[in-house]
Amino acid sequence: MQQQHHRQPDLVEGSLPVFVFPTELVFYADDQTSHKQVLTLYNPYEFALKFKVLCTAPNKYSVVDATGAVKPQCCVDIVIRHRDVRSCHFGVYDKFRLQVSEQSQRKALGRKEVTATLRPSSAHDPPTPRPPDEERRKEHTTETEFYEQTSYHTEPRPVAGGPSLLTVLLGLVCMAALMLPTLGEQESSVPVYLHLSVNKKLVAAYVLGLLTMVILRT
Repeated sequence: MQQQHHRQPDLVEGSLPVFVFPTELVFYADDQTSHKQVLTLYNPYEFALKFKVLCTAPNKYSVVDATGAVKPQCCVDIVIRHRDVRSCHFGVYDKFRLQVSEQSQRKALGRKEVTATLRPSSAHDPPTPRPPDEERRKEHTTETEFYEQTSYHTEPRPVAGGPSLLTVLLGLVCMAALMLPTLGEQESSVPVYLHLSVNKKLVAAYVLGLLTMVILRT
């Protein structure tokens, strides 16, 4: 009786149904809002699932979190961006494969494939069915034609959000140097040893100009 309550053998032997919505992604070249699509992976089971996203053309897409986990009876959104919008890709059908496994296993317990295509315009674009021979060929795509999809845990952006502390401090020093009296000024409450020559102020002004360009580019 104890073996009947042990679910591990059933999960290994059978193909676990995978619930993904939508099952087709359509990108439009003239609509930038469509270049970002979301796949929702549902886990209706009583145990957590690991997932991995594979693709037949991984260089054309970026996927935020191409690997991860879904808690029991929860769902997760997988963001997919088309990053190679060119006319040569119009009408080409690619496929994403979502593989799921139990947390303690490496073997894929289930898989689901989602088609993706790029079209030139969303206007006057009725659904076009794929030819039967292409459909059969796609349905029998072999494992070797799917590749690991690069995972982007965050959206691509510069590592530094602003100028470095050293750049800011150096800029403040140059500004302070320009505010000091020029050598030879008589009426000043600043000690004489803090008076700067014209050449030193020119150097400070030049350095400050360079730092300003650096700060504006960050």
